[in-house]
Amino acid sequence: MDGSSMSQIPPGSPLSPAPPPTPPVPLAELLAREELGLRLIAGSADAELLWVHTSEMADPYPYLLGGELLLTAGVQLTDPDTFVARLVEAGAAALGFGVTPVFDTVPRGLVEACERHGLPLVEVGPGTPFTAIARAVWRLMAEARLRELRRVTRAQQALASAAARPDPVPAVLRQLAVQLGGRAVLLTAQGEELHASGRLPAPDVRAALARLVRVVAAGERPGPASAGDTLRETRLSAYALGGGQGLVLALATDRREAGDHTIAGVAVVLLSLLAAPHQGADAAGRSAALVRLLLGAGPQDVAPLLGGAEEWTVVHARRSGDRPVDPLTTGALGAALGSALVDAGRGGDAVRVLVPALPGGGRITPQPGWVLGASAPAALPALADADRQAARALGRAVATRTPLAHHRDPAGTGLAALVPADRAEAHARALLAPLTEPLAETLRCWLSLHGSWDRTAAALRIHRNTVRQRITRCAALLDADLDDMDVRTELWFALRNLR
Repeated sequence: MDGSSMSQIPPGSPLSPAPPPTPPVPLAELLAREELGLRLIAGSADAELLWVHTSEMADPYPYLLGGELLLTAGVQLTDPDTFVARLVEAGAAALGFGVTPVFDTVPRGLVEACERHGLPLVEVGPGTPFTAIARAVWRLMAEARLRELRRVTRAQQALASAAARPDPVPAVLRQLAVQLGGRAVLLTAQGEELHASGRLPAPDVRAALARLVRVVAAGERPGPASAGDTLRETRLSAYALGGGQGLVLALATDRREAGDHTIAGVAVVLLSLLAAPHQGADAAGRSAALVRLLLGAGPQDVAPLLGGAEEWTVVHARRSGDRPVDPLTTGALGAALGSALVDAGRGGDAVRVLVPALPGGGRITPQPGWVLGASAPAALPALADADRQAARALGRAVATRTPLAHHRDPAGTGLAALVPADRAEAHARALLAPLTEPLAETLRCWLSLHGSWDRTAAALRIHRNTVRQRITRCAALLDADLDDMDVRTELWFALRNLR
């Protein structure tokens, strides 16, 4: 890892993000305070200060924590080289030397020792009390902390807004990459990339990040909740999402601000919630239902294992704009509809969701980023018919560019209710006998959309020329004039009564 060491962040910390720590104060900012009259006479102004400490001990090493600006007048300074070497060993960030009353100028040996050991040396003039320097550092720290809190707050708001978008998971990753100035990736425990945003890092950085992901990914034995590493100037981090989902958020960033870990923690919380599977039906019960169906049990026998609903609504769904689907987006759709029974389909197939029928005749509601078609409520034995209803409703929604279409039941109302169902179906079978199922479905869709070639093509996901060919074939097989409204009406009645 290019000489760097791996550090594990305390388990669980991302799921309860704490406020960011106080950012360090650049020495250059302190030197810029003209009222203090400070002058850098050795070393670099790039040092960062964590606090201020004053000492006149010959060896203050035991009392230093690291990152200090040590202020001294050199009361017991006898061996500058040993003194500076011990400060560097203790991790001091810089040395401030006050001239008068002990020394009129900074000792030349001290300047040379600081240059030799790379410790910044600041001359403090006789008119500047050490307390004024300490007060200035604390003020700069308070200002830096306020700036960082504001940055973290803005980032939290941006991430929360992203989580409310139609594509919440990619939106959160995109916003996280912007806020941290790097690459944000969501992966499975096997390293499969689900979503990513931000600039693509170098191959060796990606390889190092993959190794870090394996550290926190769920395996045979639990690993840490998060881990971090550094490769050259790139900071690498990996966070396991909560809920035992086997998903990992990986980050590769160049910037290292105090609040970055807090911002990443907020993203982990949001992604954990967005990717969490819906628990409306017990997973063991669903598995048992599947096993019983495969072994020959009837639908009515497995219904109690699926949550006890007597009727179900089948929902077919496609992403708006034909965007691709993935397990996270389909799972989020199921959760929004109140069901864990989701079939993501294959290729261009629609996503299908089996939803317990809403009480009191409640209806499915539109979902941002999706186009939906919903069937009428149906008992388990009738789900095959409900599946066809949902497919037709989705086709109508796509064709009419509406976010949701419900199945329209022809029975029970109007003139259709005057004809017994069995006689209506017998008439439909006799009239439509010459048509194959694809031709009958194309004719039904074409009639439902008032003879629109383009809308029918969109609804059935076929070319408009194919629609024309099929309708022409229907007219020939039925020996009917499809421009005649009486003919259309009779065919429509038959198609809606064909089971």
